[in-house]
Amino acid sequence: MKENKNINSKNSLKISIVVIILLLVMPILVAVLSLGMGRMSVPYEDIIKYFMGKPISPQYKIILSNVRIPRIIGASLVGASLPLAGLIFQSYFSNPLATPDTLGVASGSCFGAALAIFLGLQVIGVEIVSFLFGIFTIVLTGITGLKRNESKYTIILAGIIVGSLFQSLIALVKFVADTDTQLPSITYFLMGSFQSVGKETLIIGGPIIIVCIVIIFLLRWRINLLTVDDEVVRTMGVNITSLRAIVIVAATIITAISISMAGQVGWVGLIVPHFCRMLVGENHTKLVPYTISIGISFMLIIDLVARSLFAAEIPISVLTSLIGAPFFIYMIRQRNGIML
Repeated sequence: MKENKNINSKNSLKISIVVIILLLVMPILVAVLSLGMGRMSVPYEDIIKYFMGKPISPQYKIILSNVRIPRIIGASLVGASLPLAGLIFQSYFSNPLATPDTLGVASGSCFGAALAIFLGLQVIGVEIVSFLFGIFTIVLTGITGLKRNESKYTIILAGIIVGSLFQSLIALVKFVADTDTQLPSITYFLMGSFQSVGKETLIIGGPIIIVCIVIIFLLRWRINLLTVDDEVVRTMGVNITSLRAIVIVAATIITAISISMAGQVGWVGLIVPHFCRMLVGENHTKLVPYTISIGISFMLIIDLVARSLFAAEIPISVLTSLIGAPFFIYMIRQRNGIML
């Protein structure tokens, strides 16, 4: 019996090591493929030379340093952030349909971006204003739904109300915007794209996203407690109020920064967490790393298709909706309509 247990433990260890390697290698492999692919292909031998500091064609160097690398890093950050935020909100609210916009953050960030474009601000200004309005939205939602310690359903309702308010304000900005210059820019931003992601964007928002993701990753086993009764959690010596505050604030921040970088990217925060649940179950110790890895890989593939399929770049949300809606229906059927 002991020998069988030892063999089983060794096999489990080997499987765990293989899974960890796959989770690490998959996003890196997709990122490397994305570096060379696009409307203009870059030979992979030149990519290797670039990272080794050897001279390559000036044209390829500009494409890699100014376009591909910042864009891939931005897509990776957003691909990790939105599914992770969706996972947190689904667990916190015990709601299978919760998304990063459940508290209205995405709507607020999009309004901030639309307003900044209307005011004629440059790319960095648009992203900063978008982020600030995303944070303001969560404060407004908190004032509306949290002030009297209302139930989770009241908080969700408050998020829907605040989100609808900002959607109306977006419509107002679009109505008064110049139809030749401002309106197309606002519309395109709202449909999602990594086209404007640059080095300055990553320097400002990248470190904050990474810190928040690391915090959630380190707390991943405690996130299982979000769905447990408060009294039971307290007997385990865990401050559930602080835990909720930390993960919700972290999820809100990464959502706001992601929207400010790439515009509104739909479905990713909904389908990726559910897909990962189909693979590993409900344990967040495994769910969090799976969500990060698969989210990055999925977003990189979507971005690659968006910038490569046609001469004109396809908005990100168009592709995520075309893929996300049918796939979500498939997941519902696979799980007999029970998502959590």
